[in-house]
Amino acid sequence: MTSAQNLRADAHRLADPLPALLAQADHLASTVLLGDHGRRRAGMGDTFWQYRSAQAGDDLRRIDWRRSARADSNFVADKEWQIAQSVVLWVDRASSMTFTSDDDTPTKADRASALALATAILLDRGGERVGLTGMRLPPRRGAGQIGQMAAILCETDTTDYGAPDVKGIMPHARAVFISDFLGDISGTKEALLKAADNGVRGALLQVLDAQEESFPFHGRTIFQSMGGGFQHETLQASDLRMRYLDRLAARKDELAQLASGTGWQFHTHHTNTPATSALLWLYQLLSRSA
Repeated sequence: MTSAQNLRADAHRLADPLPALLAQADHLASTVLLGDHGRRRAGMGDTFWQYRSAQAGDDLRRIDWRRSARADSNFVADKEWQIAQSVVLWVDRASSMTFTSDDDTPTKADRASALALATAILLDRGGERVGLTGMRLPPRRGAGQIGQMAAILCETDTTDYGAPDVKGIMPHARAVFISDFLGDISGTKEALLKAADNGVRGALLQVLDAQEESFPFHGRTIFQSMGGGFQHETLQASDLRMRYLDRLAARKDELAQLASGTGWQFHTHHTNTPATSALLWLYQLLSRSA
């Protein structure tokens, strides 16, 4: 092939997952009833929110005399606070996320990307700015932003395990980190502590394959990381089951405690279960924390 043909082939290969990811995320987002967004509160703005009884210290110019004339007390017309919030997402694209134990089950990376993009779509529809951590995609609104996010989420990383990137997260923003969190936890701990120090709150969403929870291995087995960097052979895999499950439980407990100690929330999602429940958990959490 010529260099131009190689470039075209590479471009098609990179673009192929985009329509499927966008369609899947949009369909997933449509399963969640958007309704009134959780960030509504009184403040500066032009949109009427509610009437409330006038209180000492209220400016007389804020009293709605027409509404007050229908009652025995004065009422103030509160306006909705219209300052859009920023939500940034980090999605692990390392090799470990490409694992699936079943051809009919999505990889962890595919499920994580769909959940992240569906969350972004819902937040964008609710008037919020969304972006990705790092400096490539700062929070913005609009279909163009969603399209760029989808393109980046289709990229892959050749490292075995990923760690959250906190660059580009504005102070007091909200964030979501999505990963299997099976690698060295020190990177996650450092990122979460840095985010918390800047007033950032959010969620850790752990995405696991069902096989990673059950460890259904027996006899001679060769365990190899998806990136090929780690390998272990055993003649009796079943002898490792309880030790593995204990370590997995300990990792979940550590993640939950780390989240709790920094004002974040932690949840585990499995790729063989519907994505809707995890999406609803994420969206409700972000709405409440607005």
